[in-house]
Amino acid sequence: MPAVRVPAAVLARAQESTQTIAALTSVYLDAAELIGGRSALLGLPAPGRMSAGGATRLMEGSGGWCALTLSRPDDLDAVPALIGVDALPDPLWPAIEGFVRAVGVTEFAARARLLGLPVGVLGEGRGATPVLIHELGHRAPAPRPRELLVVDLSSMWAGPLCGRVLADAGATVVKVESAARPDGTRGGPPAFFDWVNAGKLSYDADFEKPGKLRRLLTAADVVIEGSRPAALQRRGLGPAQVSGRPGRVWARITGHGIDGDRGQWVAFGDDAAVAGGLVDAGADGPQFCADALADPLTGIEAARAVLESLGRGGGELLDVSMAGVAADYAGDAALPGDEKDCGTVPSVPTAAAELGAHNDVVERLVAARLGVPC
Repeated sequence: MPAVRVPAAVLARAQESTQTIAALTSVYLDAAELIGGRSALLGLPAPGRMSAGGATRLMEGSGGWCALTLSRPDDLDAVPALIGVDALPDPLWPAIEGFVRAVGVTEFAARARLLGLPVGVLGEGRGATPVLIHELGHRAPAPRPRELLVVDLSSMWAGPLCGRVLADAGATVVKVESAARPDGTRGGPPAFFDWVNAGKLSYDADFEKPGKLRRLLTAADVVIEGSRPAALQRRGLGPAQVSGRPGRVWARITGHGIDGDRGQWVAFGDDAAVAGGLVDAGADGPQFCADALADPLTGIEAARAVLESLGRGGGELLDVSMAGVAADYAGDAALPGDEKDCGTVPSVPTAAAELGAHNDVVERLVAARLGVPC
């Protein structure tokens, strides 16, 4: 299996953040394993213009390069509308590439975003702030990690990795999903899902009847959110809509930040990395750098930001942009230096819990924290 390779300066920067996490929690993380772990677990090929996972393609058109991800059934269903045909083309990617060449990357990205598709235009995220910090409420003495109740509302890789780091530090982490819309990686290779979610309590929530979920968020010390900001707000579950414990930290991971239309843009790790400019720049044009690189880097930076916020007394909303994190790291990628291998196969000692396996446990824990009956 080809090893995942990243610029040495990017790996060194990620390792600095894991060392900060270690200083705050005594949990020692291997940045190379976090970056290359999925690829090593699943035996993925080296990326080129096609991502290692196979769902994202880098394409050239007038105005530069862009990356489109088609990883969900709904994404494929939207392709005919995207390129103006009656049915899904076969072969798929040549038809899409031809359309990008015809309309240019800016028009293509605008059309994709109107359809809710994950797309990134190379370098559009440069200058974005990776972590924005907003005052949210009263500060409190920093709790020890083992006293934390963390509610993980995120899915896929970046947010769940942040939650896994906090679980490794001893926090009680509740992974919230819905039976109607579970984490998309739950239906994929079990080894990857287990790697980022083992050790968490599993809670099956009904988002259309959010009373119990509201109580859980009220009881939490940390909330990790990975949806677009409006998704929870429509249900009255946004960070400013749910009262919280003093010092609660709310980490909101988005694809492109929250400003204007960007707050509605969908992103996955590979297209977000392209948006941030974090690519291998070769003589023949850019190629993907590593495997969905914006995901593990964002997970690392989100965990660091949460722990540092708790050290300040919390009471903060952290907006963590995947494209912004990628853009921040892209500056290091431009530094001269060798590439490093990130091919360690992670140890996955236990399986993640079945969906909803701990509903009763979680509700008793919430009742005890709030001092109310279950």
